Amino acid sequence: MNERAPAPGGLALIQALVNTLDLESGADALDTAEGRAPFGLAQGAEVTAARELRESLRVACLAHAGHGPHTDAPPLGQLLAAAPLLVRISADDGSASLAPADPSPLLSRVAAVIAEGTASGTWTRLKACEAPDCHWAYYDRSPAGRSRWCDMGVCGARAKMRAYRARKA
Repeated sequence: MNERAPAPGGLALIQALVNTLDLESGADALDTAEGRAPFGLAQGAEVTAARELRESLRVACLAHAGHGPHTDAPPLGQLLAAAPLLVRISADDGSASLAPADPSPLLSRVAAVIAEGTASGTWTRLKACEAPDCHWAYYDRSPAGRSRWCDMGVCGARAKMRAYRARKA
């Protein structure tokens, strides 16, 4: 949808998952084997759980951008409570990091990324577009961290044109 660079590090996984659904067209990449492959998903219950996780992540990204929830997704914290994580200690320097207990489940991978992003301060920079027909996830690289749209040339321009027309009416 837009030309922004992907989110840094593991946040790219979350951004990619949220962006598997194009709200404007209704196309869901999780409907295809190609679309499920980056997330290690088979069909059936795994895809249903991934869709639930995707919408909970979208709600969190909307909140990061200062927008209220636009869907009845389960709370992200509730979903992540089922994600087992391990603390790994480096033999080289003794540093600690969180890692999924089992690297294949998507939920554990997402939980580890969120924990790392929270520690580094990057998690709240992953946002969702303000446009109700978009809600595309993007990483806010603006200095002030106040970006509102995934693409200023599309969603931002539409919003500004609507505001302009409303003022002139």
